[in-house]
Amino acid sequence: MGSISLSHVNKSFGEVQVIPDISLEINDGEFVVFVGPSGCGKSTLLRLIAGLEDTTSGQIKLDGQDVTDAPPARRGLAMVFQSYALYPHMSVRDNIAFPLKMAKTPQAEIDRKVDYAARTLNLTSYLDRKPRALSGGQRQRVAIGRAIVREPKAFLFDEPLSNLDAALRVNMRLEITELHQQLKTTMIYVTHDQVEAMTMADRIVVLNAGNVEQFGSPLDLYRKPANRFVAGFIGSPRMNFIDGAEAAKHDAHSIGARPEHIRLSTSEGAWKGVVNVSEQLGSDTFLHVQTDFGLLTVRTDGDHTFSHGDVVWLTPDPNRIYKFDAAGQAI
Repeated sequence: MGSISLSHVNKSFGEVQVIPDISLEINDGEFVVFVGPSGCGKSTLLRLIAGLEDTTSGQIKLDGQDVTDAPPARRGLAMVFQSYALYPHMSVRDNIAFPLKMAKTPQAEIDRKVDYAARTLNLTSYLDRKPRALSGGQRQRVAIGRAIVREPKAFLFDEPLSNLDAALRVNMRLEITELHQQLKTTMIYVTHDQVEAMTMADRIVVLNAGNVEQFGSPLDLYRKPANRFVAGFIGSPRMNFIDGAEAAKHDAHSIGARPEHIRLSTSEGAWKGVVNVSEQLGSDTFLHVQTDFGLLTVRTDGDHTFSHGDVVWLTPDPNRIYKFDAAGQAI
């Protein structure tokens, strides 16, 4: 079991309030991602759950038991950090087994758990190597293996892929998702990368200045953002926003249109613009178009070729125009 409940959790460092008041219910076996810009409090919130930081107020429960004041070792959680924190003089086998040896686990049980973790993470052929002989992705798998052998109630990942290059990030993202499907253990994953959040999570917590802006499935956040902050954070490229008279036509303080929901034409449309920059990515082309109400991004087919200065016409899908009031809340 690995259900986690946060009730009115607050965290302050002196007079600086980092987490004002958060309440969350994370179900057993869920993959939940904390996402938000740097400094939004996502890592602090993860450390509060782990017990690495003390709450200023509020309550944290694990499987219905109050663990607010319990030390990390008694919470039954395993944390994987951005830094692999492997012992360079130890083999992969000994690195994975280390927490079990510290707990004076019988050798036969250590061998069984290490072999299981190695098979699960495709590390069996690397067990006798030292960390220096491994790639970055393999080192991160060793760190995850060290967490698996503890058989935790939940895994806590704090930006574990930040040190990897782009190709390895994609591979490890898939591996962690597959690992969750195999283990069916609760996982909480912190990242600033909304693509990781969208592709990995059962549900996403969008944080902003320590506040939960929205908590829901990836598609819920994409299709029905609660406010302008979430609308602008979820989706790549980010949503276009238009204020002023054009927004007033839709009875809104501001409106939003995603780049993929704008039709492009060279002859007619709702908004006239001039191509500023054309980014050709193969399957897609992203056009940055200067209009009377600002620079808009349009996503179109990769076969389309445009140059700086080309005149184009843009028409948003009327059924996919997002409306926001003066406070930025969705209408």
